[in-house]
Parts: sequence; C-alpha cells; structure tokens
Amino acid sequence: MGGFSTLSAPKPWRHHHNLSTIPNQPTTKNVPSLRFNPPPSRKPKPFSCFALDSSKPEAPPLVVVGSANADIYVEIERLPKEGETVSAKTGQTLAGGKGANQAVCGGKLDYPTYFVGQVGEDAHGKLINEALEGGGVLLDHLSIVGDAPTGHAVVMLQTDGQNSIIIVGGANMASWPETLQPEDLEVVKNAGIVLLQREIPDSVNIQVAKTARSAGVPVILDAGGVDAPIPPELLKFIDILSPNETELARLTNMPTESFEQISEAVGQCHKMGVKQVLVKLGAKGSVLFTEGEEPIRQPIISAPKVIDTTGAGDTFTAAFAVALVEGKSKKECLKFADPLSMPISPSDVYKRSRDEVAANGCIRREFLTAYVVYLQTNILPGKRHLADSSQLVQSC
Repeated sequence: MGGFSTLSAPKPWRHHHNLSTIPNQPTTKNVPSLRFNPPPSRKPKPFSCFALDSSKPEAPPLVVVGSANADIYVEIERLPKEGETVSAKTGQTLAGGKGANQAVCGGKLDYPTYFVGQVGEDAHGKLINEALEGGGVLLDHLSIVGDAPTGHAVVMLQTDGQNSIIIVGGANMASWPETLQPEDLEVVKNAGIVLLQREIPDSVNIQVAKTARSAGVPVILDAGGVDAPIPPELLKFIDILSPNETELARLTNMPTESFEQISEAVGQCHKMGVKQVLVKLGAKGSVLFTEGEEPIRQPIISAPKVIDTTGAGDTFTAAFAVALVEGKSKKECLKFADPLSMPISPSDVYKRSRDEVAANGCIRREFLTAYVVYLQTNILPGKRHLADSSQLVQSC
C-alpha cells in the first residue's frame, strides 16, 4: 500500500446551494456566502511508518460517510442554576464528530481515506476542514452548505469528572440532497470498505449502503449516534454492525451486562439480518460475532493509566476497517484495532510496545506502536492529555 502521492490532490470545496433536500428539513434562501479555502497542500503524514504494508500497490480507499462536529469544551466547577451565570476555568473549540474521527484515524494510518460529509459556511467548518486535511484525509467529497451551520456540541466538563453535552446537528442532519451527488456515489462504489455512523440522516446511510452493496463493497455501521431504532432497510445492507454494550442493549431491548447476555443480544441482531456484529467492550476488549461461527474475543492490552476514552470507539472501528480491507484475518483485525483505541501516556506507549513485541511475536510492532497514533490522531489537538510525542515517533 502506498501513501496518498498517487492520488489526485483535493478538489476545491463543493458548495451546495438550492439543492433538493431531505423532506421536512428547513431551508433558507439567499444565505450570505462566507468563502474560505482549504490549505493549499497536504502536509506530510507523520505516521507513514505505521502503514500496514507500504510495499503493496495502491489499495482501494477507505470511505467514511458521516458527521463532523466542532466540539466546544468548557471546564466548570459545577453546572449553573436556572438564571445563573458561571465562569469557566478553560474553554476551547476542537474538531470532532464520529465520522471525522474515523476518517482521521484512516489518514493517520497512511491509508487512502475519503470523507463524505457536510459542514456549514462558517469558522467551525474551516476548523474541521483543516483538521481533516492535516490528518491526511482526502477532501474531494467534503461539501459546504449555505443553509445550515456546521454541527457542533457544547461539552460542559465538571471538576468531579461528570460532563453534560448539548448537540446541534446542523449540517450533519440538514440540507443533504435527496439524492446524493453522482461523484459521491462513485467513490463509494470504488471503495475497499465503507464506514457509516448514526449522526447523519438514515436516508443518507441507506443510499450509501445500498450503493455499496450493489458494487460488492463491504459496509460497517457504527451504531453510535441518534437514540432511535435502526431502520430494517438499512440493516439489510450492512455487513458488520459495530455497537458498544450500551448501544447493543438499546438496539435489542435486552440486557448486556454479561458475556452470555451480550451473546443473546447479538443473536437478536442476527435475526434482524446482520450476519456479523463487532461489539466494543471498553476495558474488557472486543468480540466479533459471526453467525454460525464461534465468537472471536480480543482482551484489551492493559494500560498502566487510562487518560481519556474520547473517540476510542471511533478509532477502534476505523482501525479494524483498515486491517480488514488490507486482507488481514478477523483475529488479526481485532489485534490491530484493540491497542490503537487504548489511550495511555506516550511514554507508557513506547515501553509497552517494546515489551509486548519481545513477549509475543504474533503481535507485530505496528500493532502496539499504533497506540501513539491514537494519542496524535489529532482531530483533538490541544487537549491537555495529548502530550507531544514527536521524539517517540522519530525513535520508532
């Protein structure tokens, strides 16, 4: 697999104005246009040494269709009472969203990755564009819309560790064309694998999944996002459903507190038509259920100190997809994705990599140095726990 050098440079952002939108979505006429340009050139990818196999010919791309958010973090002592104003200790606005997180993971792994999504004509849209571009993501299919703001979330972090989140769907949920652009569907048809989430309209996911199925392209649906049943019309075009325990319980209305209960809930998913279910178990690792086969369990590689789990599930799903499209076995895919999603300190990452490689030859070095990629899959640049590990990367 090569880098992105053989692919065309990103095209200018497409502006969707006066498009036929999904029914019941608000539209605004004569919206003033704020135009800005993406960075003129792609930065070199700092993690090309972690590519699964750079000697292979150019692989079919990973295509992520989904959400992009501006996450507005404020750190406060406590939530304000009604009518009260409180001062925040700190505040920052960072790029995020499940789709964007997954795309950046693919880009940081030096795998050709396209992101199909929407942002508004605003500063938050520019922030997301720059974060994706900096992560090595191909932006040919990132569109800006004039009648909806960029999706964003206000995250109120309290000193006791609790947090409250308010989400504005914005361009993630509104103003999608009733029929996707031909060029967007074409990149789906030519993908090696497609990733979807539930932070964009189900109607968009259905179009994409149906197009992928017609072209024989596998689709993974991350079950995270809106708290609503997954339409049967979408499930029938999904190859792998990837929920966490909570999402699996919500989807099936069944308990998921033990492995036996999880297995029973997955059986319900099989009855819904999904042949493979990849369950993310947090600190307990992950397990892949394939109908008619024994489940494959992957215990987590223990970390001395877990710092933050933000985006870990998104990173896991994307890393699994990259390994799968590279032709790895299901067991190898889990081994690759599991350490990549574990957030620990950079110094512990490096130590763990060396120790694990020495102790277990079946885990290739990049499986474990991939921890570093999570810490610097910097769709979240500037978070306090993301220390600079450039020296560590150079020493790899």
